[in-house]
Amino acid sequence: MSTPEPAPTQSYEQAREELADVVGRLEGGGLTLEESLALWERGEELAGVCQHWLDEARERLQKAAPAEDR
Repeated sequence: MSTPEPAPTQSYEQAREELADVVGRLEGGGLTLEESLALWERGEELAGVCQHWLDEARERLQKAAPAEDR
């Protein structure tokens, strides 16, 4: 049995905002390959943080829904 991962230190809103900045920088171009790869990797991490919060919210909503709605 695996241990659940701890909650990210960033909020959903913080991660989404930073992810939008990363995407903007990548789309803007003018970066070296190494800079682009580092930003891509950071973007992947941030997308994971956002997904964590969305999954958690979905789970909470499902638990709160009346039994007939499930």
